[in-house]
Amino acid sequence: MELTIGQYSLVYNMLSFAIASMIFSGVFFVLARDRVAPKYRISLVVSTLVVGIAAYHYLRIFGSWEAAYVLEGGNYVASGKPFNDAYRYVDWLLTVPLLVVELLLVMGLTGAKKEGMLTNMVIAAFLMIALGYPGELITDETSVMGMRGLWGFLSTLPFVYIVYTLWNELGAAAAEKEGKTAILYRNIRLLLLATWGFYPIVYMAPFFGWEGASTQVAIQVGYSVADVLAKAGYGVMIYAIAKSKSEDEGYAMA
Repeated sequence: MELTIGQYSLVYNMLSFAIASMIFSGVFFVLARDRVAPKYRISLVVSTLVVGIAAYHYLRIFGSWEAAYVLEGGNYVASGKPFNDAYRYVDWLLTVPLLVVELLLVMGLTGAKKEGMLTNMVIAAFLMIALGYPGELITDETSVMGMRGLWGFLSTLPFVYIVYTLWNELGAAAAEKEGKTAILYRNIRLLLLATWGFYPIVYMAPFFGWEGASTQVAIQVGYSVADVLAKAGYGVMIYAIAKSKSEDEGYAMA
């Protein structure tokens, strides 16, 4: 595969941006931990784990991208070392269940409902990632009726379950709150829909008629943008909700 300098640099810079976003949002979550009530701090701990895991895998993706191409004759050509995008799916396998957990924790669910929902959502997250990966390896199909489309459809089933469940739970949580906290719940609900909804669009890039380098660039850039919003941005929203709920409950820093 041959990439123009612009195509290669776009992916290179987006991966670099993702690394910086993950690392420094993690620093923020650590420093902000004491600004929320003790019972909500576990959500920030989970947020830190999410961006930490993502930062590590983006460093590996970045290194693999650098090694996979060399500049030759004004374009970047394959170096002979394969680009290992499996790091991304390993990352999701670890971080997606944690993203679900951090949101359920900050909502303050308790008892059997919390345990049952956590179990179901973690299993669904695992299935979503595991079923999506075989299709991700197929980038030369332009028909939605091919094997990439089939694996994408199977992965969509647990995806819809997760988004539908979280959407409803966030709606119920917002209805029980007033003022700033209710607004934040509504905002993170929209962020959930926008960020999680972006992943299937990127997955379908080959179906839009893009081929070769264009597909590769669209997938790498698209997933990087989605990850920054769904992990670093999502974590900031989790912090805002935790802080607002802490203030509603009368918590004040010493």
